[in-house]
Amino acid sequence: MQKKILFLCTGNSCRSQMAEGWLRVLGGDRYIACSAGIEAHGKNPRAIAVMQEAGVDISAQQSEVLNPEELDCTDLLITVCGHADKHCPALPDSICKKHWPFDDPAKAIGDEAAIMAEFRRVRDQIRTRIEAFIQTDL
Repeated sequence: MQKKILFLCTGNSCRSQMAEGWLRVLGGDRYIACSAGIEAHGKNPRAIAVMQEAGVDISAQQSEVLNPEELDCTDLLITVCGHADKHCPALPDSICKKHWPFDDPAKAIGDEAAIMAEFRRVRDQIRTRIEAFIQTDL
């Protein structure tokens, strides 16, 4: 039976989008991957670009606000930033919650090369965490 994994961050524009994309690609049919935000900030073009570089297309994913009704069929909610962890709504007892904090690449400063390097670093950290999760979630 597939497990539904929901990644939650503040704006559902970078980290949760990347986590959803990685789980879709790496988790195969074992999981239903989705993401949401406390708010919806729209998709970040840099996140889409660095994921495309890694062979993962997240351009069709949506930036959405967490829908409480979606929680009814969620098995695991993973917050990927401190703000989302702190402001996560009360969850039904049936949902397991984990916190995987990642730096926000959208807050990177410097020239375009430095900003893109930060997006790649966070992308790769998320991939590593997803791979470890899949290996231990047998």
